[in-house]
Amino acid sequence: MNPKTIVGVDMVKVLVVYDSRTGHTEKMAFAVAEGAKQISGVEVVVKKVDQTSLEDLLNANGIIVGSPTYYGQMSAKLKGFIDESVKIHGKLEGKVGAAFTSSGGTATGAETTLLSILEAMLVHGMIVQGRAHSKHYGAAAVGSPREKELESCKELGKRATSLLTKLKA
Repeated sequence: MNPKTIVGVDMVKVLVVYDSRTGHTEKMAFAVAEGAKQISGVEVVVKKVDQTSLEDLLNANGIIVGSPTYYGQMSAKLKGFIDESVKIHGKLEGKVGAAFTSSGGTATGAETTLLSILEAMLVHGMIVQGRAHSKHYGAAAVGSPREKELESCKELGKRATSLLTKLKA
C-alpha cells in the first residue's frame, strides 16, 4: 500500500505558515497544528514564512496562515510571500485556507489582519470557512496567547482540517 494512502484515500497535507518576531504567533502556529493533527489521516507541517516555498503551497491541500498584526495588516514578510505567489496564481484553487493573528492590544487591527490574509486566499480561489459564533474570521490573541487563545487556535486547526477532509472525500 502507498504510504500516502489511508483506506484508499490520499493522505491530506496541511501546511501552517507563520511569521513571528516575538514568538507569540509562533506559539499560535503550533497550537493550530496540534488541532489539525486531531483529525486522522492528516500530515501537518509547520514552517516560518521565510522557510516556505511556493512548492510547499502547491503540495498542501490546506494552508493555514498566521501573522502578527502590523498597522491592521499582515507582516511585510508574509505580504511579500503572498505577492510572490502570483507566480502560481490559479494553482491553489480549491485548497482550504484559514488565518490567525496576534496583536499588541484590543482594537488594534486583528480582524483586518485576518481579513487581509483571507482576501488573498479568496483571490487564489481557495475555500475559507467562517464561524457563526465568536471569532468569525480566525483565531486572534492579544500579546502572548493564553490558554483560551491557544484553544481557539487548536479549534481553528481542527475545523479547517475537518472541512478539508470532508471536501477531499
